[in-house]
Amino acid sequence: MRRTYKVVDVFTRQPFRGNPVAVVLEAEGLDTEAMQRIARWTNLSETTFVLPPTLAGVDYRLRIFTPRGEVPFAGHPTLGSAHAALEAGLAKLREGRLAQQCGAGLIDVQCERDERASQVTLCMPAGVLTSLTDRDVAELEAILGARVDRAVTPARVNVGVAWVVAQVRSAQSLLALHPDFARLAEFERRLSVTGVSLYGPYPSGGPKQIEVRSFTPSGGVNEDPICGSGNGSIAAFRFARGVLSSEGAAYVASQGRCVGRDGWVFVRVTGEGQVHIGGECITCIDGALAIE
Repeated sequence: MRRTYKVVDVFTRQPFRGNPVAVVLEAEGLDTEAMQRIARWTNLSETTFVLPPTLAGVDYRLRIFTPRGEVPFAGHPTLGSAHAALEAGLAKLREGRLAQQCGAGLIDVQCERDERASQVTLCMPAGVLTSLTDRDVAELEAILGARVDRAVTPARVNVGVAWVVAQVRSAQSLLALHPDFARLAEFERRLSVTGVSLYGPYPSGGPKQIEVRSFTPSGGVNEDPICGSGNGSIAAFRFARGVLSSEGAAYVASQGRCVGRDGWVFVRVTGEGQVHIGGECITCIDGALAIE
């Protein structure tokens, strides 16, 4: 049996410069074992499966797999899957919006499309912060081989998936990091998190406000090229820690330079702390999978 299949590059308008997600459309009839086997085969950070919704008023249901297991929510797979579903005609915008059902609940997605790409924005689940202990921060610094900003207390941030979030001194110091991935994987498992997302500020006045790196060695991907949920966790963290204005803020984050990518993430945080993560999406592969 053949299934429509796309690979969508997310957070870029230029093919092969963003974060790819494999999207299997019309995936009903595939069981969990088959989905996991396909996700291991694509070997991308995430592979998604578009299914009929089980709730009224929802456009589609999404299951999301890493090479090692299923996750309830992820940012760039949500954006790329919305682009793919619209492009394939499996979903239609209602006043510029889609409703996605996934393991983390219902996700509101906004989209603007042209003949080549989509600008897609998702409304993140609310972030729940738990400050790291001094011992955990010291261990993180030893793993990174660098100091983090303890004045902005690092935290575990749960936005449907959980990340450890911390600020480092600058974008350049972030780009220079070489973590010990074996130790980092153990750290992630001990804290029951997907990974560690770090950010460093750029000098004011430029087009990008922060640089981001997201590490997920416990999930089989040492460094995620451009991470939606990681950026969403960082935005929730910055708002909660008072780094962003209490009235809300909008900024641009860049990510991916250390792995040969050039992703731009558009972030907006409301005065109530609601985080919106957006980026451009473009299809790089459009075909079918042969599935027995």
